[in-house]
Formats: sequence, structure tokens, C-alpha cells
Amino acid sequence: MMKRLLALACASVLSVGCYRVTVVTGAPATATTIDLPWQKSWVFGLVPPDTIQSRTRCPNGVAQVMVESSFLNGLVSSITYSIFTPIHPVVTCASSPRTQ
Repeated sequence: MMKRLLALACASVLSVGCYRVTVVTGAPATATTIDLPWQKSWVFGLVPPDTIQSRTRCPNGVAQVMVESSFLNGLVSSITYSIFTPIHPVVTCASSPRTQ
């Protein structure tokens, strides 16, 4: 019984993975970023975190949006059976609006 429990614990830790998704708009980027670690999403990410209010900090728009899940985010998600699924979004502001 103890071997099965240990095998299950090892499998759950090893199944935790990292990911990173980046969306590039084509606008020139600046050094200004909005970094929001540990944003709360729920139930496998089906209930998303709050909307990122970037208009005040990025008046020329957004150049890039990167969303990642670190090993620690995945571990927390695994421990809570994906009821709580934290993510880490980073928004990079644009220096000027994108030209067509």
C-alpha cells in the first residue's frame, strides 16, 4: 500500500509541467511591463482571472502578452486538484500604435 501511495505521489509531481504562451501584436515594444504573478484562475482555468487593465499604463497599446505557468504554479494546481490554477501574465507596452 505504501509503495502505491509513493508511486502516486511521484507521478503527480512529475506530471506537473510548465508552459509559456506569447502573443505578439507587431507594435514596437518598450521597457514598460505589467507583471502580475499569481493571478487566480479556477477549475482548470475555466474561470479566468480578472481582466488586465492596461490602458492607463500602456496609452499606445500593447506590444506583447506573455502568460506562463511555472513549476510552482503547476504544483499548487496539482495539490488543489486544479480547483485553483494560478498563472503569471506579463504585458509589454508598445511605444507607438501598430501601423497597418
